[in-house]
Amino acid sequence: MHDTSPRPVPVPVEKQAFRDAMARLAAAVNIITTDGPAGRAGFTASAVCSVTDAPPTLLVCLNRQASVWPTFEANRVLCVNTLAAGQEALSTLFGGKTPMVDRFAAADWQQGTTGAPILRDAVAAFDCRVSEVVSVGTHDILFCQVLALTGDVPRHGLIWFNRGYHHVPRLDARS
Repeated sequence: MHDTSPRPVPVPVEKQAFRDAMARLAAAVNIITTDGPAGRAGFTASAVCSVTDAPPTLLVCLNRQASVWPTFEANRVLCVNTLAAGQEALSTLFGGKTPMVDRFAAADWQQGTTGAPILRDAVAAFDCRVSEVVSVGTHDILFCQVLALTGDVPRHGLIWFNRGYHHVPRLDARS
């Protein structure tokens, strides 16, 4: 038997209501970096997630209006540097209007396989080549094939939740 009762008419989701709901979705804090012919750039992002492990692929969302967008679009390589507890100031620095040279001067970096900067004390670093870009609304979704991994710093993790930083205890994987 099928339900024949009328379905409610969907109400458009207001922008602020969507933002408020997204604030309640906890996410790791990452600094996304690139270096190449278009120069060196980096920004803070929580819009990062796994896509598949065959081949290992992440997605990173980047606003096309961001000042770093042309650099990432041209270089087509990046590193997702997952931050640890205690790196809030670095996250804030890369999330603001600070000149790029000052952002990178605030931490210790090494060059990855792709040439993208890798944060030496990141919890994890995913060195990637951008394999595909899809535009949705105001953002580009960068599909990033992981070419190399570094990290495993024995520190607490850092997440963004309810418009603030929170520490996540490192749990021993063997327990």
